[in-house]
Amino acid sequence: MTSPEPTPASPLREVVQPFIDLVHAPRALWAVNLLSFMEGFVYFGMVIYLHMYFNQYGGLSDPKAGLMVGFLTWGITISMLFFGGRADAWGLRKTFLIALGIMFAGRAILAFAPALGLHAGGFLTPFTLVAGLGIALLMSGYGMCYPAGYAAIRAFTTPATASMAFAMLYAVMNLGGWLPTFMTPVRDRWGIQGAYVFYACTTLVTLVAVAVLLTRRVETDAIAKAREGAAPKEAAPSAEAAAPVKRGLANWLRNHPLADAKFSFFIFSLIPVQTLFAYNWLLFAPYVDRAYAGTWVGKHFEAASSLNTLLVFVLCPVVAALSRKAKTYNMMILGTAVMASPTFILALGPTAWGLLAYIVIMSVGEAMWQPRFLQYAAEIAPEGRTGAYMGVAQFPWFLTKMLVSFYAGSALAHWCPKGQPGHTGTMWLIFGVASMMSAVLLFVARGWLGKDFRTKAA
Repeated sequence: MTSPEPTPASPLREVVQPFIDLVHAPRALWAVNLLSFMEGFVYFGMVIYLHMYFNQYGGLSDPKAGLMVGFLTWGITISMLFFGGRADAWGLRKTFLIALGIMFAGRAILAFAPALGLHAGGFLTPFTLVAGLGIALLMSGYGMCYPAGYAAIRAFTTPATASMAFAMLYAVMNLGGWLPTFMTPVRDRWGIQGAYVFYACTTLVTLVAVAVLLTRRVETDAIAKAREGAAPKEAAPSAEAAAPVKRGLANWLRNHPLADAKFSFFIFSLIPVQTLFAYNWLLFAPYVDRAYAGTWVGKHFEAASSLNTLLVFVLCPVVAALSRKAKTYNMMILGTAVMASPTFILALGPTAWGLLAYIVIMSVGEAMWQPRFLQYAAEIAPEGRTGAYMGVAQFPWFLTKMLVSFYAGSALAHWCPKGQPGHTGTMWLIFGVASMMSAVLLFVARGWLGKDFRTKAA
């Protein structure tokens, strides 16, 4: 007798289940999820305004303001390389509190810098240098806090509960990233500086809440309980671990993940479509503010800038449930094509319905391919080297954030200047053609890449 087919996952249940699990989560996980939720709110909320912050208070042109935003976004990636291991040395609670304290200091500097009467108008002016110090503190704190969050999930859960806990952490971060939608009244009344004061105070509240929820005893008990719940299996040594280690630069280069031509082609082919993520941070808010000036959409640009995070929060589990039988590589091709396609709607000109269609369709495409990305990177990796491949897979994302920061501001100044008629359709047409190259490259290489790489590893 054959066993019955597993019951298909319900898309609605996939969305609701994380919240059911959150209600029953232990206190330590409540602290981590609260931190992720609040940081999603504050981080994305501040990034939405950062370009305009340097325009308004720093007197920077669009190209220079874009570089300052890029300094934060790709600087966080570098910071993780230097500070990501602080949780191992300091412990989770201490790392969270130090990181939040540093981020509070950075956000407070950004919030109060406009009130100091500092000379502005260039990179080396006192205002920009002081604001740059605030950004450097934010980078350092986030570089500690973000990896510590994932380390905490691993420490506080068992192998049976870890998967849902990681999903919950990602879900609440995206849900928090949607809350800046409701910051329009604060900005209208007190300006961007007032919004930054609010975000700095929110960071301080988060610090106090984490300190109260995640006491030393709670942390110790959660780790001990997770260890008790884990199956006491002795790990068998892998073939890779048992083999003698060959040292030397030549051997290191030969065995580096980027030496794998298929892996390198795969991860770098995603750079064009990943530029759309970078645009959301670097120019989307000022684009909506300028292109839709005088309309409800332009006045409430926070809503347009934050809608993607809510949609991704809802769509990722739904798409995963509906496409669980689809081939990963096919979903990568289709997802990148869907995500890039709505840029051509914006190329027709700024309309409210066109903007909504762009955000919705782009979010659907993101939900189709983004969760599959790391899965496919893991499939490509030879046995025993998954961790190395997964780490290197993030390198093109760092390059994307850095490269886009050098031209996004110039594109905004040329095609969407503040207070002047622009040609935003041309800008999005160029962005659309470029981002569609990911789907084209993956499609052309499907006979080469779209195979089972586990056979190669064997």
